[in-house]
Amino acid sequence: MPLPRYTLWSSALAPVLLVGGWTLAAALQRGGFDSLHETISALAARDADRRWVMTLALVGVGLCHLVTARGLRPIALPARVMLGVGGVATVLVAAFPMPAGGTSAPHQSAATVAFACLALWPALWRQAGSEPVRPPARVMIPAALVLAALVLVFTVALGTGVLVGLAERLAAGAQAVWPLATVLMLRRSAR
Repeated sequence: MPLPRYTLWSSALAPVLLVGGWTLAAALQRGGFDSLHETISALAARDADRRWVMTLALVGVGLCHLVTARGLRPIALPARVMLGVGGVATVLVAAFPMPAGGTSAPHQSAATVAFACLALWPALWRQAGSEPVRPPARVMIPAALVLAALVLVFTVALGTGVLVGLAERLAAGAQAVWPLATVLMLRRSAR
């Protein structure tokens, strides 16, 4: 099954929007912003300066994941659905911003679903009965484990308050890049 060309563009745009969004939004904060300790969500919170920058970036990332999921036809449907749900949850993270100086249940719920789905979708990649399996299990299973481990590190950082921003950026960044890596592997194997 050939991949539509748009999957390359949507999967490449997601990490650009995410990293570009958090970089620009942090630079626009009047009092400065500590990316090692403060979360991405703080950049889109109701009291953030020019919060629209990070809000638009999150919406764009979520839409990119949805478009990529639609085009990843060689990947099993459960993985595509999970990637798509992760995209929808990312849009909901933007739709339910953190209130000034706190957090909200809808925001936390959307973020939890997004992080979980975007970490686990690679583990469901295999299309039943497809031979040869591309990308191979030796790539996709470790990818899911690494993504899940990064989410676990972020969860521990949230609980301890140590380097929360760094842990979140590592997890979210890796999750934004993995769809692109998958598309590139599938395109390469199709040649």
